[in-house]
Amino acid sequence: MILLWFVLLPLIGGVVAWRVERLDPAVSRWTALIVLAVLFGLALGMWLEQREYAQMGLLAPEGMWLVELERPWVPSLGIGFHLAMDGLSLLMVLLTLLLGIMAVAASWTEIRERAGFFHLQLLFMLAGINGVFLAMDLFLFYFFWELMLVPMFLIIDIWGHERRRYAAVKFFIITQVSGLLMLVSILGLYFVHAGATGAYTFDYPRLLGTPAGGVSGFWLMMGFLIAFAVKLPVIPFHTWLPDAHTEAPTAGSVILAGLLLKTGAYGMIRFIFPLFPDAASAVAPVAMALGVFGILYGAVLAFAQSDLKRLVAYTSVSHMGFVLLGLFAGNTLALQGAVMEMICHGIATGALFILVGALQERLHTREMGRMGGLWAAAPRMGAAALFFALALLGLPGLGNFIGEFLVLLGAYRVNYAVTAVAAVGLVTAAVYALWMLQRVFQGPNLHERKIPDLDFRETAVMSVMIVLLVWLGMYPQPVFDMTGGLFEDMRKGIAQEEQGMSYASAPGDAADERR
Repeated sequence: MILLWFVLLPLIGGVVAWRVERLDPAVSRWTALIVLAVLFGLALGMWLEQREYAQMGLLAPEGMWLVELERPWVPSLGIGFHLAMDGLSLLMVLLTLLLGIMAVAASWTEIRERAGFFHLQLLFMLAGINGVFLAMDLFLFYFFWELMLVPMFLIIDIWGHERRRYAAVKFFIITQVSGLLMLVSILGLYFVHAGATGAYTFDYPRLLGTPAGGVSGFWLMMGFLIAFAVKLPVIPFHTWLPDAHTEAPTAGSVILAGLLLKTGAYGMIRFIFPLFPDAASAVAPVAMALGVFGILYGAVLAFAQSDLKRLVAYTSVSHMGFVLLGLFAGNTLALQGAVMEMICHGIATGALFILVGALQERLHTREMGRMGGLWAAAPRMGAAALFFALALLGLPGLGNFIGEFLVLLGAYRVNYAVTAVAAVGLVTAAVYALWMLQRVFQGPNLHERKIPDLDFRETAVMSVMIVLLVWLGMYPQPVFDMTGGLFEDMRKGIAQEEQGMSYASAPGDAADERR
């Protein structure tokens, strides 16, 4: 039942936050914050418990989930309410709740109108994201996948900036169409499995053994892959991202960059490789090439921006290229690097969007040409921006460096030429990060801007994110412990599939036997 609370409590908390707005908007904010803090404490407790098991070598024995909940939903159609958590899911849920807390704190003074309805949408969206990371029934997964979209559409459309309607509609149409492609593939897999076994089911562990090879398997995989590539985003499916990031309020940008992009990468790890190993291997060279192209393309466009928020948005395109490269390199090193990059990018970019939001709230502009010399006026803000810019460019000692280094190390074992080109992205990241700092915080203060520095709430948010990135950079082993078993099982499963054996090492199979 504990897994149910990660979905149910945000929904309940959202409704409560909405209804108590009539008392005081601050009550809505505190309600949302308390709900997320309670859930984060719950997830942190689970993580600490699993850490003890990991140190004893008992974490996630082969073929077992950490926690599982399965109830019948529509048994006549093979639909079940199946939630399960392994180390990867737990890390993603922790990231979701952490960034949710940061998003509420960052929007504390920014959202002044309809605060209750805003927190209703924010908590509904976080419930959907938690559901995506926990669902082990493909129909349920699709339900949560779509549940994320409507709240984000409303957050951009209602509380966004000048061109919010255009950005919201563009985001919704592109992601909705890609989601429908995934639904077609889910239904195709459902019928292929029924044709092979006589059993109609959307249950992920049972679908793992579906003989979906050849041309049909390739096109079924493409439906999933396009949906996940749009969310990641992979070039040329990235066009919604700069507009959505730029026009969204600060909390929307934090959730978009820190979490929604990560659902695409999570989907690839969870579904593409275990369900379609042959088709995934076939497209791997193209996917790695697109990842490298995205690294350089995003970096060049980031450098060309004059809008500070748009610059940070394009850096996400670049860094998600590293994630795509690591995922399709396919070995354990690269996969663990990709997961580390997902976590650290979510923290670092989320912090930068919070800083951009704070600057916009003070200056009423995002144009870097109207900034400059702000370090003297706001030294704490300048120091925080410097730290997170250094994190993005991959400074050794910070978590982002570990992620990108492992991705490159793992990719080198597969294709050294692609890896060499991808490494150029480390240089381009340094260029746009230092260029941003120079234009905003260094140089003369030509416009004689005087702004208040970070207050206690903002300093606390920045401090937590700084500590996490330093900790992950100096001691990444806890993340590796949580995902190492999963990736090793996945590698064995793909190897068995390639040898014509059934995919029997997936977590759910042994769970079935246990039931």
